[in-house]
Amino acid sequence: MTEPALWLPLIILVARIVETSLETIRTIYINRGHTNLAAGIGVIKVAIWLLSTGLVLTNLQNLWGVIAYIAGYAIGTVIGMRLEEKISIGSVVVRVFVPGDPLPLMNRFGDMGYGITRLDGTGYLSSAVALLFMVVPRAQLKELLGILRNEYPHLLYTVEDIRKGSEESRIFHGRKKPLWMRFFGM
Repeated sequence: MTEPALWLPLIILVARIVETSLETIRTIYINRGHTNLAAGIGVIKVAIWLLSTGLVLTNLQNLWGVIAYIAGYAIGTVIGMRLEEKISIGSVVVRVFVPGDPLPLMNRFGDMGYGITRLDGTGYLSSAVALLFMVVPRAQLKELLGILRNEYPHLLYTVEDIRKGSEESRIFHGRKKPLWMRFFGM
C-alpha cells in the first residue's frame, strides 16, 4: 500500500486543476450573460474546491500538497481558458476596415454565409474606408480570422464579444452545428 504523503499531492493537483478550470469558464460565462450555465458549473466547482481545500488544510505538514494546490491554480487557469475557446458558445462582432473597394471581400464572406453591414467613412489621416460589421458565431471565428490573416493581411480588423443580442434574427446563414456539438467544441 502506498504512503498518503505520495498520492495526496497528486489528488490535490488534479482537483485544483479541474476546479480552477471550471472557475475560469464560469467567470467567462458570467461576463457573457450565460447565467444558468455559470450557476451549474459553479455547483460542481464548489464541491471540488471543498475537497481540494479540505485536503490541504487538514494536511498542512505535507509541503508537496501545498505546492500542488498552488500549481493547480496556475495550470487550471490556462486550461480553463483553452477549454472555453474550444467550447465557443455565443457570438462576436468582427469589424473589418477596408480601404478601397470592399465588394470582393463582402462577396467572399457573403458566400460563406455571413451577414455583412457596410458603413462608409473617412479618417483624419486616411482616405475613404469601408467598415464591414459581421456578427459571427464563436465556433466560426477561427476560420474567418484565418482567411483575414492569410488572404487579406493588410486589413485592420477587431473582434469583440457580444453579451446580449436579439434572439429572433438570424445573423449567420451558413452551416450551424447542433448545440450539443458546439457546447463541447466539436
